[in-house]
Amino acid sequence: MPKTALTNFAGRVAGAKGGAMTTRLIRWFVGKYGVNMDEAANPDIASYASFNEFFTRPLRDGARPLAQSDFVCPVDGAISQFGDIDDHHIFQAKGHKFTTAELVGGDASLAAHFQHGHFANLYLSPKDYHRIHMPCFGRLIRMIYVPGKLFSVNPTTARGVPGLFARNERVVCVFESEEHGPFVMTLVGATIVGSMATSWHGVVNPPRMARICEWNYDSQKVELKKGEEMGRFLLGSTVVMLFRKGTISFNGDWAPERPVRLGEVMGNHPR
Repeated sequence: MPKTALTNFAGRVAGAKGGAMTTRLIRWFVGKYGVNMDEAANPDIASYASFNEFFTRPLRDGARPLAQSDFVCPVDGAISQFGDIDDHHIFQAKGHKFTTAELVGGDASLAAHFQHGHFANLYLSPKDYHRIHMPCFGRLIRMIYVPGKLFSVNPTTARGVPGLFARNERVVCVFESEEHGPFVMTLVGATIVGSMATSWHGVVNPPRMARICEWNYDSQKVELKKGEEMGRFLLGSTVVMLFRKGTISFNGDWAPERPVRLGEVMGNHPR
């Protein structure tokens, strides 16, 4: 399939303000995927001017209370995989791994922080809320755009495409926490993901750049609280998080393919 052309076309359709046609598309999507509009700040389907405006809709106040834990789940979605980083390898699915250096665009010094650390891959399906929030307090250090493929990231593809999350287009966000040290949140693109955006930068793509691009925030004070919005997908994808060794003990109820909700307990610092 011509994934880039399909993705660009989907992005144009999603951004178009088509009046009654847009409303029909949104209404079809809500019925097809069982989207719960009662949780939206604005439940009126007809009031959304574009599909993107609907897709990135905010939740109503109080819809996702934050758990009393060191780390909260940053998204609504499902667990792809999570656990310990094997030296510098992240488990994707049976028979498939990729390295932390590959994920962050080849920066070995950045990847070294997470040797024998911890990771979590969280998948956002079409029905899910598509804003991404902070698992803990973080001060932004760097943002890295890494060009790549546009494979689908659903569970079937994750089982079939080697190194999927380190091959797709992605936006790597590097944070520092006084309590937990450095951590990474990576927004992974996919087929028909129109764009990825962060709260401090806005839309990162398109345009789809042909080389790695980096923004440094050392001299700026970009600080985000636990639970605060940090980014969003315009159509769904996956978030891959990296934490350094000894930082997090994951929620004992977590398991691969288990659904998760923004604000629930993701884990705590080992006591």
